[in-house]
Order: sequence, then C-alpha cells, then structure tokens
Amino acid sequence: MTAISYESIKAELVRYGVTADDRLCALISAYIDLLLRWNSKISLTTITDPIEIVRFHFGESLFALSTVPISFGRLADVGSGAGFPGLALRMACPSLVTYLIEPNLKKAAFLSETVRALGMKSVEVLRFRMEDLPIEYAEFDFISARAVGHYDALLRWSRNRLNQRGQVVLWVGKSDATLIQEFSEWSWKRQIRISDTQSRIILTGSPNRP
Repeated sequence: MTAISYESIKAELVRYGVTADDRLCALISAYIDLLLRWNSKISLTTITDPIEIVRFHFGESLFALSTVPISFGRLADVGSGAGFPGLALRMACPSLVTYLIEPNLKKAAFLSETVRALGMKSVEVLRFRMEDLPIEYAEFDFISARAVGHYDALLRWSRNRLNQRGQVVLWVGKSDATLIQEFSEWSWKRQIRISDTQSRIILTGSPNRP
C-alpha cells in the first residue's frame, strides 16, 4: 500500500483549490498503488513518489475544476496515458461521463484494469488514435488533452466532435498556449496559470460557429 495518508492527500490538493472528501482520497490512494505496481513493468510515469503523484498528476488535473465547469456532462480525454487529466477528473466528478482515448495497448490495458479495480462507472477506455475514433463518439461537452502536441490536428478533430456549446480544455506550457491562441477559428479564454507552477497553463476555448 502507498505510504500516504488521506490527510496528506487533502493537504496537497487544497493547494490546487480542491477540497477532497474521503471517497476521493480512497480512489486516489488505490490508484497510486495500481500505478506503482504497473509502472514497474511498463513505463507510465517517471514520478514515483506518492506525494509528487498527488501534486503533479492529480493536483494539476483537478485544478481545472476551479476554472471550468467540468463536473458533469460528457468528456473525451485525448491521449490519456496513465489517466490524466481524464481519469482524475472522473474520480472527482461522479456525474462526468468519461471516454479515455489511448492508442497504446499497454497503457489502455492499465486504464481498463484501473477502472475495473476502482469500480468506476460511466468510464469507457477507447484504444484508438484520435483520428480513428468511430464517428458515433461525438457530441462531447468537453475534450481534454494534457501536453499531447500536434494541436492543429487536435483542434481540427475537436471541431467535429464537440457539441454546440462544447469546449476544449488543454494543459500546456506557456509558449504552446500562446501559439494555440493564434488559431483564429477558436475563441479562447485567458490563460490560467496552474498553482505552484511558473509555466504550466490551462487554456480553454470553443470553436467559432457560423
């Protein structure tokens, strides 16, 4: 088991504007156990200290909840990897219907096992590249991505998958955020610097509709 208490999880997350209850702490603790166990066999993260996992992965993912109303609706998380930000957001928001899009076989297997082990409902792991995802997966309220790169392709794809009021929510570096805001077919909100960082940004935008 991880040597991290619920009190420590709560103390770390409050720095990111998140008030964690025991339910969320239990999910995070169980997730960290699974992550470290799988990480010894496949490369999921270079961060292996439980406190740093809470800060860098959960804290930065859940920081978006203070700036974007992601607590309910349909979320597609592109390039989920080890589950961030999509799985972290679903842990905090039980009403969020979540699709974790991850083409890597081993990472998708980890996500599927984690969803099963944590007993999480309304979560579907989709082992596809973004551009190969069947068209029936659309009408999303939110599309999230964390440092995936190729933002021109991501934004083209997102325009066809968001509903009329849908938004993309991106976890990016400051230089990428500035470049992304030059995409004129989108309306962007101001950059939000993530707590305890100097250069990591949450950027939210919606496509300009005719």
